[in-house]
Amino acid sequence: MATSSAPPATTEDLLRVHPQEFLNTFKDLSDAGGGEFGLRAPFGPGGFEMAALSAGLAVAAIDKVARADLTNAYALTRPPGHHCLPDWQNGFCLLANIAIAVEAARANGLVGRVAVLDWDVHHGNGTEAIYYEDPDVMTISLHQERNYPLDTGGAADTGRGAGEGANLNIPLPPGTGHKGYLAAMERIALPAIRAFNPDLIVVASGYDASAFDPLGRMLASADTFSEMTRMTKSLAEDVCDGKLVLVHEGGYSDTHAPFCGHAAISELAGSRITAPDPLGVAIAARQPGAAFDAFLDQWLDDLAAT
Repeated sequence: MATSSAPPATTEDLLRVHPQEFLNTFKDLSDAGGGEFGLRAPFGPGGFEMAALSAGLAVAAIDKVARADLTNAYALTRPPGHHCLPDWQNGFCLLANIAIAVEAARANGLVGRVAVLDWDVHHGNGTEAIYYEDPDVMTISLHQERNYPLDTGGAADTGRGAGEGANLNIPLPPGTGHKGYLAAMERIALPAIRAFNPDLIVVASGYDASAFDPLGRMLASADTFSEMTRMTKSLAEDVCDGKLVLVHEGGYSDTHAPFCGHAAISELAGSRITAPDPLGVAIAARQPGAAFDAFLDQWLDDLAAT
């Protein structure tokens, strides 16, 4: 598996998603020592440059995969991006990394239709807002219902205007667990992507659905992320010549997120290097029982019918 860095996103890249005034204010605050320009998204000195570099990693990953220089790629981006609106930073996200990268690829004529699958535990409200009226970018978010943000992520939010039907929210109840995540992928998310028939699949790959994450309550294990990656990779091979990019988002358990991330990257790369989940046995013992599984089965039926 090859590794590399990338240059920061250019001003031209950033301006396809973010207004000049927003970028000016962000840069001025960053140069002055940092602050907070939005909600729950503080940054220190050099925050603008760090965010531009993070976005640049996503730009390079999508560019290389879209050009078929690489079959797939993982962009280890920090700070994350899926909560950032065009003119409003939010939830640790300073720039909309995935949208910036997708728009760069579209501007270069490398992709037409793109599917963005977000399995971060929080709703990908920023990506949704950017593409809510765009029929050529499908946005799908699997997330813990009413975790963050509280006022977005409902199943009834399906897009607007020309983008109607191209946004899909899959809000899941706390405690969904390993089987529940895979069922949501198999029954709702992946069939929607297959029907959309994109040129490229991008995953907003957060690990805060981990059972040990302080910001989620979803009982996922490293195996959950490995399996979701495997399923998405298989779909990409069927519909878009394997063109798949994972872009790092959340994950706040310093003891468990590394194993979840390794599981996803290892599956993506087809690596035989293993890092067994040291918490896997404990997580397996805490998975939901039959009654919850039946409840979730009906929950997914209701979502599929929305």
